[in-house]
Order: sequence, then C-alpha cells, then structure tokens
Amino acid sequence: MTEQERPIDSDDRIIRESGMDARIAAIVRPVLHALGYRLVRVRLSGQNGLTLQIMAERDDGTMTVEDCEEVSRAVSPALDVEDPIEKAYHLEVSSPGIDRPLVRKSDFATWIGHLVKVETSILVADRKRFRGRIADVDADSVLIQRDQAAYGEEPAVRVPFEAIAEARLVLTDDLIREALTKDKKARQEAKRRRGGPDDTDQETERDD
Repeated sequence: MTEQERPIDSDDRIIRESGMDARIAAIVRPVLHALGYRLVRVRLSGQNGLTLQIMAERDDGTMTVEDCEEVSRAVSPALDVEDPIEKAYHLEVSSPGIDRPLVRKSDFATWIGHLVKVETSILVADRKRFRGRIADVDADSVLIQRDQAAYGEEPAVRVPFEAIAEARLVLTDDLIREALTKDKKARQEAKRRRGGPDDTDQETERDD
C-alpha cells in the first residue's frame, strides 16, 4: 500500500512524537498526505529561540528543495488556524538527510546492509543501545549484526520494533555513495516536474 492509498489519519511510523510534538504532527500529517509526502518527524526545540522542525519525504524517500518549499507553504496556514504554539517560532522544513532517522519498518528494510544506531525503551539482550549493520527485517523485528560485540555477546541481536525508541543511520562512505545516487535521481525528477535549481532546505520565521 502506498502513502496515497493509506487513510489520511493513518500513521504507520513505529517511532512517534509525544506531547506538543504529537499535537503538531496530527495537524501537519494530513496536509503532507494530501500533497504526496509522508511525515518523518516533528520536533519543537529551543534552537534559535524556538524552532519547529518538520522532517518529511516523498513515498520513495526523496525530498528536494522545491519539495521543502511546497510543504512549508502548505503547512503554514494549517498551523495558523490551529495555533498550537503560543510563542513566535521558526518553521524549518527539511529532508531526513543522509544519516536519517529510521521511523518505519520499511525504512529498516530499505537500508539493509547499512550501519545503524538503535536505542530501545526496554532491555534487549541486556542492553538498550546497539550499533551494527541491518542484516534482516521481518514483520516484528530487525536483526542487527554488531560491529563491535563485547566478549560473551552474540554477534547478532534481534530487536523487536515495539522496543525501539530511536534509530538512525550512521554516516559511512557506502551510505554517502548510495544517498548521492538517490539524490541525483531526485534532482533529475524534480527538474522534469517543475524545473529550477535544487540545493538547500527552507527556513522561514513566524511571529504568531
């Protein structure tokens, strides 16, 4: 099932926001869905006074600067209407980046073979932090081949998706090469769709 075929209120992410971030995610997710994007993460931080970061991507995992501009223009009115943030803030729409967070089961499957850092909410094999390559993914868990197993530890550990609190790719030469290949294809596709340059994320300042 593609993102466009899913119900607007569905959220297939295994890692989601809480508190104010969750409230904002609920506002922007339907807007993203209508435009053909999917939400990766919402994070409200004290950076530059107060910054609202909305991380998004297309269903194929790409996100160009024009995409960021389109999302920024679309979510701003929705946020104005709902007005979830009482103070002035910066709105920053960005792509997940090369060392991206992994928030869906499909993210883990897409990046099999690459190095990842995972933190869990409960102990798994007597640990809460793991670093290794994604070796396998099934419906319920991800198999991580440890890059530096301690003495007595199994070289691989299977981590249930329901236990994962945070996960992200680790920057490596292999990852950079693959990401650059995908980025080149995304730029070519963006030029075919709309034309124009394709280089940076977009940031706007809002005073509500």
